[in-house]
Amino acid sequence: MPYRLPDLLQRNREWAASVELRSPGFFTKLLQQQTPQYLWIGCADSRVPANEILGLLPGDVFVHRNVANVVVHSDLNALSVMQYAVDELKVHHIIVVGHYGCGGVTAALHNRRVGLADNWLRHVQDVRGKHRAFIDALPDDEARLKALCELNVLEQSLNVCATTVVQDAWQRGQSVVVHGWVYGLHNGLLEDLLMTARHAAEVQPAYELALRALLQRH
Repeated sequence: MPYRLPDLLQRNREWAASVELRSPGFFTKLLQQQTPQYLWIGCADSRVPANEILGLLPGDVFVHRNVANVVVHSDLNALSVMQYAVDELKVHHIIVVGHYGCGGVTAALHNRRVGLADNWLRHVQDVRGKHRAFIDALPDDEARLKALCELNVLEQSLNVCATTVVQDAWQRGQSVVVHGWVYGLHNGLLEDLLMTARHAAEVQPAYELALRALLQRH
């Protein structure tokens, strides 16, 4: 049963009071600074809240979310978030996080029309097309969906590494590590897909390592 809007406001007051009780002065200190170490690029799915999954408080993680955790080189929204996180906040880690059972990935896998988002999900269909032979050889839809969710994380992580934001940071010697993770709605656990790159020379080897591990799992 959905909450009424006044209920949401009341729950907010209760949450703020509980945080202040546990950490007196928390919001006053939070007002003075924003120093997250992590940029989370995840899906807009309401079941995948970054701070809660990581067990972190407000101020600990900078977040960008969209349908199917896609990173597109023409998406000024995502690029602006990345640029601010890297250049201004000096985050040390960019984590691309997909999740199993993603509705956007499911639609892309089955060519299911959902409306305006079809144009956005074309990018996930491109991932499916790139790995079509492998995906089509899997035994059932469940296995194909799981694999495409993982492959999408690898490809979007590769896209992050290729952005001018990350390339420029690496060129000037700034510490920025790109990671690819996936989240299980069924168990609440994050899984490292081994797509980890600390500098430009690591990107392709990291991608190939992660892809080999993925193929072996399936």
